[in-house]
Amino acid sequence: MPPVTHPASIEIVVPARNEAGRLPAGLAALCEKAATLPLRTAILVVDSASTDGTGDIVRRWPAGPVPVGLLRCERAGKGVAVREGLLATQAPFVGFCDADMATDLSALDAAVAMLAAGHHVVIGSRALATSVVQARTSGARRLGASMFARLARAIVPAATDTQCGFKFFAGPLARAAARPLRTAGFAFDVELIATCLRLGATLTEIPVRWQDMAGSTFSVGRHSSAVFRDLASIWLRARMAPREPGPLAIPPPRRDLGRDQHRDLLAAGATTA
Repeated sequence: MPPVTHPASIEIVVPARNEAGRLPAGLAALCEKAATLPLRTAILVVDSASTDGTGDIVRRWPAGPVPVGLLRCERAGKGVAVREGLLATQAPFVGFCDADMATDLSALDAAVAMLAAGHHVVIGSRALATSVVQARTSGARRLGASMFARLARAIVPAATDTQCGFKFFAGPLARAAARPLRTAGFAFDVELIATCLRLGATLTEIPVRWQDMAGSTFSVGRHSSAVFRDLASIWLRARMAPREPGPLAIPPPRRDLGRDQHRDLLAAGATTA
Protein backbone atom coordinates (compact mmCIF):
# COMPACT_ATOMS: atom_id res chain seq x y z
CA MET A 1 0.00 0.00 0.00
CA PRO A 2 1.42 3.43 -0.92
CA PRO A 3 2.06 5.93 1.87
CA VAL A 4 -0.98 8.09 2.65
CA THR A 5 -0.06 11.76 2.31
CA HIS A 6 -3.24 12.92 4.00
CA PRO A 7 -6.39 11.24 5.34
CA ALA A 8 -9.08 10.14 2.94
CA SER A 9 -12.05 12.46 2.52
CA ILE A 10 -14.36 9.58 1.61
CA GLU A 11 -14.12 5.94 2.67
CA ILE A 12 -16.03 3.20 0.83
CA VAL A 13 -16.85 0.01 2.71
CA VAL A 14 -17.24 -3.23 0.76
CA PRO A 15 -18.80 -6.09 2.77
CA ALA A 16 -17.62 -9.45 1.46
CA ARG A 17 -18.44 -12.99 2.55
CA ASN A 18 -16.88 -15.78 0.49
CA GLU A 19 -16.44 -13.40 -2.45
CA ALA A 20 -13.13 -14.78 -3.78
CA GLY A 21 -14.77 -15.35 -7.15
CA ARG A 22 -16.40 -11.95 -7.65
CA LEU A 23 -14.28 -9.60 -5.55
CA PRO A 24 -11.24 -9.18 -7.84
CA ALA A 25 -13.24 -7.75 -10.74
CA GLY A 26 -15.46 -5.65 -8.49
CA LEU A 27 -12.58 -4.25 -6.47
CA ALA A 28 -10.60 -3.42 -9.61
CA ALA A 29 -13.58 -1.52 -11.05
CA LEU A 30 -14.09 0.37 -7.77
CA CYS A 31 -10.41 1.33 -7.51
CA GLU A 32 -10.42 2.56 -11.11
CA LYS A 33 -13.51 4.70 -10.56
CA ALA A 34 -12.39 5.96 -7.13
CA ALA A 35 -9.16 7.27 -8.64
CA THR A 36 -11.21 9.69 -10.76
CA LEU A 37 -13.20 11.22 -7.89
CA PRO A 38 -12.47 14.77 -6.71
CA LEU A 39 -12.10 13.51 -3.12
CA ARG A 40 -9.21 11.41 -1.90
CA THR A 41 -10.77 7.97 -1.50
CA ALA A 42 -9.90 4.89 0.53
CA ILE A 43 -11.57 1.48 0.31
CA LEU A 44 -12.14 -0.86 3.24
CA VAL A 45 -13.11 -4.46 2.49
CA VAL A 46 -14.80 -6.17 5.45
CA ASP A 47 -14.21 -9.91 5.31
CA SER A 48 -17.38 -11.25 6.90
CA ALA A 49 -16.23 -14.58 8.38
CA SER A 50 -15.26 -15.89 4.95
CA THR A 51 -14.04 -19.44 4.59
CA ASP A 52 -12.49 -18.97 1.16
CA GLY A 53 -9.64 -16.73 -0.01
CA THR A 54 -11.49 -13.40 0.23
CA GLY A 55 -9.09 -11.97 2.80
CA ASP A 56 -6.02 -13.16 0.89
CA ILE A 57 -7.20 -11.31 -2.23
CA VAL A 58 -7.30 -8.03 -0.32
CA ARG A 59 -4.00 -8.65 1.48
CA ARG A 60 -2.28 -9.22 -1.87
CA TRP A 61 -3.99 -6.30 -3.62
CA PRO A 62 -1.40 -4.27 -5.53
CA ALA A 63 -0.53 -0.79 -4.33
CA GLY A 64 -2.14 2.04 -6.25
CA PRO A 65 -3.48 5.57 -5.93
CA VAL A 66 -6.49 4.34 -3.91
CA PRO A 67 -5.55 2.58 -0.64
CA VAL A 68 -7.37 -0.72 -0.05
CA GLY A 69 -7.61 -1.96 3.53
CA LEU A 70 -8.94 -5.15 5.10
CA LEU A 71 -11.02 -5.61 8.23
CA ARG A 72 -11.73 -9.16 9.41
CA CYS A 73 -15.15 -9.68 11.00
CA GLU A 74 -15.51 -13.03 12.74
CA ARG A 75 -19.31 -12.89 12.82
CA ALA A 76 -21.20 -13.55 9.58
CA GLY A 77 -23.95 -11.26 8.33
CA LYS A 78 -24.02 -8.35 5.90
CA GLY A 79 -25.46 -6.02 8.51
CA VAL A 80 -22.68 -6.94 10.92
CA ALA A 81 -20.02 -6.36 8.26
CA VAL A 82 -21.37 -2.97 7.20
CA ARG A 83 -21.72 -1.85 10.81
CA GLU A 84 -18.13 -2.83 11.65
CA GLY A 85 -16.87 -1.17 8.48
CA LEU A 86 -18.70 2.12 9.06
CA LEU A 87 -17.53 2.26 12.67
CA ALA A 88 -13.93 1.76 11.52
CA THR A 89 -14.07 4.82 9.24
CA GLN A 90 -12.88 8.30 10.10
CA ALA A 91 -13.54 10.26 6.90
CA PRO A 92 -16.01 13.15 6.64
CA PHE A 93 -17.94 11.12 4.03
CA VAL A 94 -18.51 7.36 3.95
CA GLY A 95 -20.54 4.79 2.10
CA PHE A 96 -20.81 1.19 1.09
CA CYS A 97 -21.43 -0.81 -2.04
CA ASP A 98 -21.75 -4.51 -2.80
CA ALA A 99 -18.75 -6.61 -3.76
CA ASP A 100 -20.29 -7.53 -7.13
CA MET A 101 -20.70 -3.82 -8.04
CA ALA A 102 -24.20 -4.51 -9.34
CA THR A 103 -24.80 -0.75 -9.22
CA ASP A 104 -22.92 0.99 -12.01
CA LEU A 105 -20.17 3.02 -10.41
CA SER A 106 -20.97 6.11 -12.47
CA ALA A 107 -23.45 6.83 -9.65
CA LEU A 108 -20.46 7.74 -7.45
CA ASP A 109 -20.12 11.07 -9.25
CA ALA A 110 -23.64 12.13 -8.26
CA ALA A 111 -23.30 10.76 -4.73
CA VAL A 112 -20.05 12.63 -4.05
CA ALA A 113 -21.42 15.88 -5.48
CA MET A 114 -24.53 15.68 -3.31
CA LEU A 115 -22.59 14.85 -0.16
CA ALA A 116 -20.27 17.76 -0.80
CA ALA A 117 -23.32 20.01 -1.27
CA GLY A 118 -24.57 19.07 2.19
CA HIS A 119 -26.94 16.14 1.64
CA HIS A 120 -26.99 13.82 4.65
CA VAL A 121 -27.88 10.46 3.08
CA VAL A 122 -27.63 9.60 -0.62
CA ILE A 123 -28.85 6.18 -1.74
CA GLY A 124 -29.34 4.49 -5.07
CA SER A 125 -32.91 3.58 -5.96
CA ARG A 126 -33.86 1.09 -8.65
CA ALA A 127 -37.49 2.22 -8.29
CA LEU A 128 -36.95 5.68 -9.78
CA ALA A 129 -38.34 6.17 -13.26
CA THR A 130 -34.95 7.07 -14.74
CA SER A 131 -33.13 4.06 -13.28
CA VAL A 132 -32.14 1.25 -15.64
CA VAL A 133 -32.55 -2.22 -14.13
CA GLN A 134 -31.57 -5.54 -15.65
CA ALA A 135 -32.93 -8.23 -13.37
CA ARG A 136 -33.05 -12.01 -13.70
CA THR A 137 -35.36 -13.02 -10.86
CA SER A 138 -37.87 -15.77 -10.27
CA GLY A 139 -41.55 -15.17 -9.59
CA ALA A 140 -41.07 -16.15 -5.95
CA ARG A 141 -38.25 -13.67 -5.55
CA ARG A 142 -40.26 -10.87 -7.17
CA LEU A 143 -43.20 -11.59 -4.86
CA GLY A 144 -40.94 -11.63 -1.83
CA ALA A 145 -39.31 -8.35 -2.89
CA SER A 146 -42.72 -6.72 -3.33
CA MET A 147 -43.83 -7.83 0.15
CA PHE A 148 -40.55 -6.66 1.66
CA ALA A 149 -40.82 -3.25 -0.01
CA ARG A 150 -44.36 -2.78 1.29
CA LEU A 151 -43.30 -3.57 4.85
CA ALA A 152 -40.15 -1.44 4.57
CA ARG A 153 -42.24 1.57 3.51
CA ALA A 154 -44.14 1.29 6.79
CA ILE A 155 -40.82 1.96 8.55
CA VAL A 156 -39.13 4.37 6.12
CA PRO A 157 -41.85 5.78 3.83
CA ALA A 158 -39.38 8.25 2.31
CA ALA A 159 -37.37 5.45 0.65
CA THR A 160 -38.57 3.85 -2.59
CA ASP A 161 -35.79 1.24 -2.54
CA THR A 162 -34.10 0.33 0.73
CA GLN A 163 -32.17 -2.66 -0.63
CA CYS A 164 -30.00 -1.25 -3.41
CA GLY A 165 -26.45 -1.88 -2.18
CA PHE A 166 -25.25 1.67 -2.83
CA LYS A 167 -25.54 4.07 0.09
CA PHE A 168 -23.47 7.11 1.10
CA PHE A 169 -23.57 9.36 4.15
CA ALA A 170 -22.05 12.22 6.03
CA GLY A 171 -19.42 10.36 8.06
CA PRO A 172 -20.40 11.48 11.59
CA LEU A 173 -24.03 10.61 10.85
CA ALA A 174 -23.19 7.14 9.49
CA ARG A 175 -21.06 6.28 12.51
CA ALA A 176 -23.74 7.50 14.93
CA ALA A 177 -26.43 5.52 13.10
CA ALA A 178 -24.30 2.38 12.83
CA ARG A 179 -23.45 2.26 16.52
CA PRO A 180 -26.89 1.04 17.74
CA LEU A 181 -27.50 -1.12 14.62
CA ARG A 182 -28.77 -4.54 15.70
CA THR A 183 -29.89 -6.21 12.48
CA ALA A 184 -27.28 -8.69 11.29
CA GLY A 185 -28.92 -9.87 8.08
CA PHE A 186 -30.23 -8.48 4.80
CA ALA A 187 -32.81 -6.14 6.36
CA PHE A 188 -30.14 -4.03 8.08
CA ASP A 189 -30.48 -1.26 5.45
CA VAL A 190 -33.96 -0.46 6.71
CA GLU A 191 -32.75 -0.03 10.29
CA LEU A 192 -29.77 2.05 9.17
CA ILE A 193 -31.92 4.44 7.11
CA ALA A 194 -34.57 4.66 9.84
CA THR A 195 -31.91 5.56 12.42
CA CYS A 196 -30.44 8.26 10.17
CA LEU A 197 -33.90 9.80 9.76
CA ARG A 198 -34.54 9.59 13.49
CA LEU A 199 -31.32 11.56 14.03
CA GLY A 200 -32.77 14.31 11.85
CA ALA A 201 -31.17 13.49 8.49
CA THR A 202 -32.87 13.97 5.16
CA LEU A 203 -32.83 11.27 2.49
CA THR A 204 -31.88 11.80 -1.14
CA GLU A 205 -32.40 9.06 -3.73
CA ILE A 206 -30.55 8.97 -7.04
CA PRO A 207 -31.24 6.89 -10.16
CA VAL A 208 -28.86 4.04 -10.92
CA ARG A 209 -27.97 1.57 -13.58
CA TRP A 210 -28.27 -1.82 -11.87
CA GLN A 211 -27.62 -5.30 -13.16
CA ASP A 212 -28.55 -8.51 -11.39
CA MET A 213 -25.28 -10.36 -10.89
CA ALA A 214 -24.88 -14.12 -10.67
CA GLY A 215 -23.76 -15.51 -7.33
CA SER A 216 -26.11 -13.72 -4.91
CA THR A 217 -26.05 -15.29 -1.45
CA PHE A 218 -29.70 -14.43 -0.74
CA SER A 219 -32.09 -17.37 -0.90
CA VAL A 220 -35.86 -16.89 -0.75
CA GLY A 221 -36.31 -20.27 0.92
CA ARG A 222 -33.52 -19.96 3.48
CA HIS A 223 -33.64 -16.28 4.37
CA SER A 224 -37.20 -14.97 3.94
CA SER A 225 -38.53 -15.87 7.38
CA ALA A 226 -35.52 -14.31 9.12
CA VAL A 227 -35.79 -11.16 7.00
CA PHE A 228 -39.45 -10.65 7.85
CA ARG A 229 -38.75 -11.27 11.54
CA ASP A 230 -36.03 -8.64 11.35
CA LEU A 231 -38.43 -6.17 9.73
CA ALA A 232 -40.94 -6.71 12.53
CA SER A 233 -38.23 -6.09 15.13
CA ILE A 234 -37.04 -2.95 13.34
CA TRP A 235 -40.61 -1.64 13.19
CA LEU A 236 -41.10 -2.19 16.90
CA ARG A 237 -37.81 -0.51 17.80
CA ALA A 238 -38.59 2.41 15.49
CA ARG A 239 -41.96 2.89 17.18
CA MET A 240 -40.34 2.95 20.60
CA ALA A 241 -37.37 5.19 19.73
CA PRO A 242 -38.13 8.93 19.98
CA ARG A 243 -37.11 11.13 17.10
CA GLU A 244 -34.30 13.52 17.99
CA PRO A 245 -35.79 17.01 18.49
CA GLY A 246 -34.79 19.94 16.36
CA PRO A 247 -32.16 19.94 13.58
CA LEU A 248 -29.75 17.16 12.74
CA ALA A 249 -28.26 15.85 15.95
CA ILE A 250 -24.96 15.08 14.18
CA PRO A 251 -22.75 18.03 13.16
CA PRO A 252 -21.88 18.32 9.48
CA PRO A 253 -18.40 17.08 8.45
CA ARG A 254 -16.91 20.55 8.19
CA ARG A 255 -14.91 20.89 11.41
CA ASP A 256 -11.62 19.38 12.50
CA LEU A 257 -10.59 18.62 8.94
CA GLY A 258 -7.01 18.72 7.79
CA ARG A 259 -5.92 21.32 5.26
CA ASP A 260 -5.85 18.76 2.46
CA GLN A 261 -9.31 17.49 3.32
CA HIS A 262 -10.64 21.05 3.17
CA ARG A 263 -9.02 21.38 -0.25
CA ASP A 264 -10.61 18.10 -1.37
CA LEU A 265 -14.08 19.20 -0.28
CA LEU A 266 -13.74 22.58 -1.93
CA ALA A 267 -12.73 20.83 -5.14
CA ALA A 268 -15.88 18.73 -4.90
CA GLY A 269 -18.03 21.83 -4.47
CA ALA A 270 -18.51 21.80 -0.70
CA THR A 271 -18.77 24.77 1.60
CA THR A 272 -16.42 23.94 4.47
CA ALA A 273 -16.91 27.04 6.57
